[in-house]
Amino acid sequence: MADAPEFNIDPEDFHADPYPDLARMRAECPIVHVPQLGATLFTRRNDIFEQEKKVATFSSYQPDGLMSVLMGENMMRKDGEDHALERKATFPAFSPRTVRDHWKTEFEKATIAILDNLAGRGGCDLVRDFAMPVSGEALRVITGLRNMTAAEIDATSQAMIDGIANYAGVAKAEARCRAATAKIDAAIDATTDPAPMTLVAVQREAGLPDYSVKANVKLAISGGQNEPRDAIAGAVWALLTHPEQLELIRSGQANWRKAFEEYARWISPIGMSPRRVAKPDQVDGVDFEPESRVFFMFGSGNRDESVFDKPELFDITRDTSPSLAFGAGPHFCAGAAASRTLISEVSLPMLFDRFPKMKLSGDVPFAGWAFRGPLSVPVTW
Repeated sequence: MADAPEFNIDPEDFHADPYPDLARMRAECPIVHVPQLGATLFTRRNDIFEQEKKVATFSSYQPDGLMSVLMGENMMRKDGEDHALERKATFPAFSPRTVRDHWKTEFEKATIAILDNLAGRGGCDLVRDFAMPVSGEALRVITGLRNMTAAEIDATSQAMIDGIANYAGVAKAEARCRAATAKIDAAIDATTDPAPMTLVAVQREAGLPDYSVKANVKLAISGGQNEPRDAIAGAVWALLTHPEQLELIRSGQANWRKAFEEYARWISPIGMSPRRVAKPDQVDGVDFEPESRVFFMFGSGNRDESVFDKPELFDITRDTSPSLAFGAGPHFCAGAAASRTLISEVSLPMLFDRFPKMKLSGDVPFAGWAFRGPLSVPVTW
């Protein structure tokens, strides 16, 4: 382990709202060991930005980590040439050009159909009824798994997210995760003629082994369903609770992209990325021993007071370029272009255009620290 100062948390409180504890960590001990998580946490933005690139010390290769054990060893859990090879193989499915020329139209068609289905209802839960199917339909297109429904994509994603964040070792969470990965494997096996440019197709064309194809598809689903779903619904909630910010967009003084980027900084859908210490090192006086576990706390770095002015406020006019919402270094999110297009060019503008008088109709609970988002966003129009 590392000889960092110890900071104790209440896991339930931390799951409900990690930001008060994270603020204390940044102020009192920015590199801190949390025994309840079994890891040493980096909490300041610049430390995370610098150290995440040092893969020789803080390695993504974690053969005994929950993601590798439960989902297979995907490109996110590889470094150096191994990571670069698989990232290159998957790039054609995620490139900005592919998103612009192939996927955006598909995103728009699916979103129109979802909005048409909602139009006569007078209200809905945006998480369940809008953001979930929008994200799921996008993943069906990108992965090539059209033999899964959007609801099945969402359910398997949630089960995998719960499984890889199951640091308490809850048996039921692991069982649900394993059932979800088996379902995805079966869907990939049944996809014998995937559409061009899809994730299954480009990996097979690049000659990746079946094991890697499946592991990277699971990575895309776990990283491409919950996070866009939570960002869509969460950004709508943020704008409805900050009407002056929404008016900036409607008056042309800001845009949907700014709203999405600020929300992803403010309430980071991906709040943490784990690393394995591969060799002895020292950072800011803290010694790290091999095989200990480190968490880069993106959600904390995105509220670092030394980088962002009044970081606890939602302000779509701020400069979000230092944000860690998509990570940093060689493991910067491969699906960033798809997420930005789906959320800021399709789902948010189309939703507000269709229901310009939309308003909240109930409480909006949030949960999570490794992955964080609203559990429900009830609205009427």
